[in-house]
Order: sequence, then C-alpha cells, then structure tokens
Amino acid sequence: MSFQHAPVTKGIMMALAVSSTVVAIFDVKHNFHFQLVPHISRDHQYWRLLAHHSAFSNSSELFLWELILYNIGVSIERQFGGVKYASFLVVSTLLVTTLELLSLLALHRLGPSLNVIPSGPIGVAFSLLYQYFSLVPATYHFRLFGVTFSNKAFLYALALLLAFSQPWSTTLAATLGFATGALYRSDIASLKSYRLPPWFVRLTSRYLLSLVGETRAVRRTTRALPATDMSETTPRLEDEVITTAHTSRTGGSARSTTNGSRGASEQPGPSVMREWVNELTGRVDRASTGIRVPTEAEITQLVSIFPDVQRDVIVAALQRR
Repeated sequence: MSFQHAPVTKGIMMALAVSSTVVAIFDVKHNFHFQLVPHISRDHQYWRLLAHHSAFSNSSELFLWELILYNIGVSIERQFGGVKYASFLVVSTLLVTTLELLSLLALHRLGPSLNVIPSGPIGVAFSLLYQYFSLVPATYHFRLFGVTFSNKAFLYALALLLAFSQPWSTTLAATLGFATGALYRSDIASLKSYRLPPWFVRLTSRYLLSLVGETRAVRRTTRALPATDMSETTPRLEDEVITTAHTSRTGGSARSTTNGSRGASEQPGPSVMREWVNELTGRVDRASTGIRVPTEAEITQLVSIFPDVQRDVIVAALQRR
C-alpha cells in the first residue's frame, strides 16, 4: 500500500513526526499535555486545548499512532476525498477537544489520571478508527484457537496498545475519540456537510502539497519478459572491454589465439528466429533454412476454402506441415 491519492495522511504523518522530534530535542514535552488543574483552572493556559494534539511525548506512542494512521487514514482518505477528509479531521479535533474538556470537568476529582489528557492526537486516531470500522470491510478471516478473526484484528490490537499506554488518561482520550467518530457518522447537526473554505484548500494545495512529495505508487511492468538462458544454437556475445591502457603484443596475440580456438571449437548455427526472419525477407535460400515454403497454389486453395482466415495464418499453417 502506498500514499497514492492520500496526500493529507502523508502530510499529517510527516508533520507529527517532525513536531514530536523537535519537542523531544528541545525538552519542552511538559508544555504539550492537557491538564485541567492547575493549567486551565488556575493558570488559564487555554492554548493547551489545541497544542496537546500537535506532538507526542514519547516515541512508542508516536510509532503506534503512525502505524494506525497509515493503515486507516489512507483507506478513509481515498473513500472521502482529500477535502472531505481534511474537513473531517478538523471537525473531529474540535469535537474531541470539547469532549475532553467536559470529561475532565466531570471526572478530575476521581483521580490524577482522570485530570490530564496526554499529548498527541489520540482521540483523532480513534475517531478515524470508527470510520474504518464502519466503512472498510474485512478482506479475509482466519481461526485461531477456535476463535474467528479478520485481517482488521491486527489493527485493533495496535489501537488497544495505544489506548492503554498510559491508563487511564489515554483510555479516556481513546473512548472520547471513538464517541466522536460515532457522532460524526450519525450526522448530528449536519457535521458531514462541513467543508473547508475554498481559499484555504487552494492555499494549502499551492504551498504545502509540494512539501509532501511524491505520493504516486511505483509502477511495475506487466510484460512477460523472455528467459535469459543461452541455448546451444544461440551465438554467445562477449562483452566489449573499454580501456585506455596500451595493449601489449603478448596479450593481444594471446587473446586472438584464445578467440580463434574458441571460434574453432564453438561453431553455433543461426537461431531459429533469425532463420525465420531471413526466410520471410528472402535474404537466404529458403531450402537451406529447413522451413517448408508453401506454393502459391496451396495458399490460393486454402484461402478459397477459408475466406475468413488471414493469409498470414494460412501460410504459417502450411509451413508447419
């Protein structure tokens, strides 16, 4: 699978990998998680509401998220189209942020793990997972220990690892993201009809699409190439050696002697294809080629019997008699 027809997914994966790396290098990871108390209630750091979606705090969660997005986002973007897919990501981010804030307001007294949302767009990934669950059918099924699974089970296993990487804060973010995907799918308040403004689409297509790079899949040839084995009747060609060094007389005489002995010992005849071409073009005597040459009377007789058959086919059939 490639990123063909999925430039938005590729751009988001690249951007999040770069931002997470930069955050780790400059050691500012503590500024990218979302904590209700004291960051929101006391310090009024409302920028964390959106900033915590822009980077991950550890490489394991980043790796799991990249795997999930690559296997889910490409399929969903190809079904939605680039503009609808980007609009869905914007709507999901806003809905997930709203639900996270309301959930922390209701649950922050139950424990410190329910007072914080870790950094990274975990909720957006699970919103995409719901679309994948609803829209993409299973490719195949298999049985393991008597239980039937589909090919989507491996992706769900990665999602569970991400959901329980930091219990229970990541679990809360994953649950809210899955609920956001269900809300979008149910089309409450006409969420599906929202699209990014045309000026924004033109701006990003002009200046950001070139940064994503090539998304077209590598084209493979569909032609059946002949085997490279050398038959006994095919003359063997020697590679020409190109050098600027002066050839000694001894080396030249030895090479000529070797080539002469090889030519004397190996005297291959012409190939069958070359004989056939020479016979058709009249370059050699047709009797010496070993291919039967039909007469014009035979060709005319068969053409009158089989008027729908081409003349070349009749000639080839008579040659094989």
